[in-house]
Amino acid sequence: HVQLVESGGGSVKAGGSLSLSCAVSGYIYAGYCFAWFRQAPEKEREGVASFYTGGDYRYYTDSVKGRFTISQDKTNNTLYLQMNSLQPEDTAVYYCAAGGVQGYDCSSGSWGRADFGHWGQGTQVTVS
Repeated sequence: HVQLVESGGGSVKAGGSLSLSCAVSGYIYAGYCFAWFRQAPEKEREGVASFYTGGDYRYYTDSVKGRFTISQDKTNNTLYLQMNSLQPEDTAVYYCAAGGVQGYDCSSGSWGRADFGHWGQGTQVTVS
């Protein structure tokens, strides 16, 4: 059973930075897709970034390219999202997710919410 627990959310002024963490526990096999999603009030949940554990490529949605970085520390089974130059439109609840999207599909963003079967509880990010 895979469990994901996010932390690191909070409030920050525009232009500031936050780093989100997602502790991963349970069985994760090689070749898994990890992603960060976000959901703003009255909006659909959208994918922000992803990467495939079997490769080196990362996917970022256009609105966060150059500002956000997704990474993983295998030594402590933690997924990260470093967010720089934050803007008010980045305000949302952020979720980490894991799923079996493979290879190129994961690292190119060719996935949707339904492709991820494991979710964290979410952490609030507020930018003013």
